[in-house]
Amino acid sequence: MKLRLELEVRNPGFHISHHDKLLLIGSCFTENIGNKFTQLKFNNLQNPHGILFNPVSVCKAIKEYVYNPTYTTSNLFYYNEAYHSWNHHSRYSDPVAEEAVNLINESTSAAHNYLKQADYLFITFGSAWVYTFTKEAQGAEEGKVASNNHKAPSSWFTKRLLSSPETVEMIKDMMQAVLSINPDIKFIYTISPVRHLREGLIENNRSKAVLIDAVHAIVNSNEQNCFYFPSYEIVIDDLRDYRFYSEDMVHPNYLASDYVWEKMVKAYMKEETVQLNKAIEEMNIAYKHKPFNESSNQHQSFLKSCLAKVLALKEQHPYLDFQKEINYFNKA
Repeated sequence: MKLRLELEVRNPGFHISHHDKLLLIGSCFTENIGNKFTQLKFNNLQNPHGILFNPVSVCKAIKEYVYNPTYTTSNLFYYNEAYHSWNHHSRYSDPVAEEAVNLINESTSAAHNYLKQADYLFITFGSAWVYTFTKEAQGAEEGKVASNNHKAPSSWFTKRLLSSPETVEMIKDMMQAVLSINPDIKFIYTISPVRHLREGLIENNRSKAVLIDAVHAIVNSNEQNCFYFPSYEIVIDDLRDYRFYSEDMVHPNYLASDYVWEKMVKAYMKEETVQLNKAIEEMNIAYKHKPFNESSNQHQSFLKSCLAKVLALKEQHPYLDFQKEINYFNKA
């Protein structure tokens, strides 16, 4: 008896390896998957503007990585004893305006250089609801979209739902800009399975519908360099159970994220990459091991054994950075 439907993800016609450069941008689900890449020593850069949810903000950020504009203190606004950018997450806010600007410019410049050489651009859209500025908003142009509200008063914003056609046009414009500096890059689109309950369940589903329709329109018209990874469908239709969500019933939990990651590995990576992932994960577990007695013969033997393994990995894969692990295991 079959009690659930399992979504099988097909290989898109390419394979991702540790030799590739990956740029990931979008919702908090982006960082869940991005952290998997980081733990397994893939070359990746995550959310240079911080977490972003809607297509307007994501596309605008990516275009800034293309054109590399320089922010000044005049681009910031002061609120709640800190300087903020309406285009960035609060991780780039600071009580000192010059410090905030430096953080923003350094991140954008690094993203510009990275994007020119990136092999894959992962884009995760979270919501089609946008918050536009009213006349009351400080340091903002009325009608423009905020990337982060920085806990500002609700009177500063007006909410509206993007349409699929306007979303398609802004994605096309963003892609054209990216291809102007990196014509060989591949775009991998996903829809975040995170529920945006602040808008309401019905409104969340309307939002996801806009994103799904727009993304598939883009992928279907750009089959050579655009691909869709079904993060949303894996969680919503395959797992399909609240036990795979955190206590807030909004964010997929670790088990769900791990399941999505396994689906990506199976579809997007060759067996040799999978085996290297396993070897690196073994090193990660050994690195995190907390001994009862650090001076014991047993632990010293453990360190020597791990050092030999990581040195062998380093010799086989000199392009990967194992220096942290080598330093740790070299305590024996």
